[in-house]
Amino acid sequence: MAISPCPPPVVVPAFEIFDDDAPMLLITLFVIFGYLAGSVSTAILVCRAMGLPDPRREGSRNPGATNVLRFGGKKAAAITLAGDFCKGLLPILLARWAGLEEIGLALTALAAFLGHLYPVFFGFAGGKGVATAFGAILGLSWPVALAALTTWLLMAFVVRISSLSALTAAVLTPVYSWWFELSPIQNLAILIMVGLLVWRHRSNIQNLLAGAEDKIGTDRPEG
Repeated sequence: MAISPCPPPVVVPAFEIFDDDAPMLLITLFVIFGYLAGSVSTAILVCRAMGLPDPRREGSRNPGATNVLRFGGKKAAAITLAGDFCKGLLPILLARWAGLEEIGLALTALAAFLGHLYPVFFGFAGGKGVATAFGAILGLSWPVALAALTTWLLMAFVVRISSLSALTAAVLTPVYSWWFELSPIQNLAILIMVGLLVWRHRSNIQNLLAGAEDKIGTDRPEG
């Protein structure tokens, strides 16, 4: 009697073993995770760990790397920058690993960015979102992120004003995302992030128009 060969093993992609509601559940979980990750204020935690003043009460009173640089030095600013960048990038990378597609990745990126702007752990008073937005955009598309970073570096080299460099890079990012043909939902997420980022920089825009914006590395007196 012939023995039939064993059928080949069935490889089930990650998370497809669940029911039909699993993709929506997974997207919801990653959106929550992204928001909570974004809500971790690197600037505040770094300043506490290094015995520095609260960035919400010092300098420009913005819990971000540029303000930490003003009163805390390059090391504290670099750690803050890295932390803000990673909390935008890592949720997207994990979402990719989990098998989320374009809409899930876009919503996770937007949630991480919103967490930085409105952190649940720190009274919904967060930073302006440049580094976190860059990390999130890098998770969505490295060519778009590279184009935005190049724009920021060129502007920073020429004008030496962090806010103007960030605003210029931000405004051009939707153009880059269109040029590199991202999906409509990802373009929309980037457009929302850019709109909020520009809104959070409204005081910087007023200072730029008045010629009073600080240059990179300039100390700002408290008051």
